[in-house]
Amino acid sequence: MDIPAITPPDAQAQRAAAARIAELAVPLDGLGRLAELGCWLAAVQGTCPPLPPGRARVVVVAADHGIAAGGVSRHPGSATLEQVRAVREHTAPVSVLAPVSGASIRIVDVGLDHESTDPHHVRRGSGRIDREDALTAEETERAFAAGRAVVDEEVDGGADLLIPASLGVGATTAASTLVSALSGAEPVAVVGRGSGIDDQGWMRKTAAVRDALRRARPHVRDPMALLRVAGGADLAALAGMLVQGAVRRTPVLVDGLVAGTAAMIADDLSRGARAWWRIAQRSTEPGMELVSTHLSLPPLVDLGLRTGDGTGAVAVLPLLQMSARVLAETELAATG
Repeated sequence: MDIPAITPPDAQAQRAAAARIAELAVPLDGLGRLAELGCWLAAVQGTCPPLPPGRARVVVVAADHGIAAGGVSRHPGSATLEQVRAVREHTAPVSVLAPVSGASIRIVDVGLDHESTDPHHVRRGSGRIDREDALTAEETERAFAAGRAVVDEEVDGGADLLIPASLGVGATTAASTLVSALSGAEPVAVVGRGSGIDDQGWMRKTAAVRDALRRARPHVRDPMALLRVAGGADLAALAGMLVQGAVRRTPVLVDGLVAGTAAMIADDLSRGARAWWRIAQRSTEPGMELVSTHLSLPPLVDLGLRTGDGTGAVAVLPLLQMSARVLAETELAATG
């Protein structure tokens, strides 16, 4: 696996943005996080003032998980296909909100349990991780490469900001297992309500994570082995997307526990990549707090969302657009 060294964002453009903010006709530190976001945009775009992201692309990575058979979700495994259909038919929240923010959506089927025509499809569902590996080594490599290839396609097509997203019944169980393995936290501190499970469902999910964690712990220092043993095709593809976003010098908004977990894996695979990412919003999933702490990336807002389909990120996208405009268009303070 050949991952190029990550080039850091442009420090000179970031300093220029900070200097410009200091000259604006606003109180000292009056712009708060908007100023911080404007400086980050300047750095990742390599120019000051930065441009508002105008061609944001949501990439919804869809896959089924064998662990869904363990009763870890409010939905049966077959529900993933219905969720994908809702995105395609513009009736899912992310589909409704994306046009408001000027974003477009692409669905990538890396692991749905059906006959697929997607060239990036790796397999029909992942293995049940409390009993068997999620993927083979070869499938893990293919899924990771698929994520990288998708980023190349999108950036070459003009995308100026990427939003990796996830759809898959059981995906947060796999993600919680990986977060627990990487952070050292016990399953009870990581497992959330996912699809809205009741107490009995939470107990089943926690037990599944506990059993999967026993299988995952020996591989905690090998990110690709973790994806193989306790991840899935979606998590591997999302990790590839996050790595390649940094390789291609393209900013990424991370949203939801599954994409956040993939960011933890990607950070281990490619040091420095996290400088190209921001966490969109504070998910109600407890594991997301561990992700944020691990990456030293505080969420931009707290919307109380638990979805991982990119809804939170497209809701936050206007803040990035505003941060660029306020930096470019706010009146400069009078001098002399």
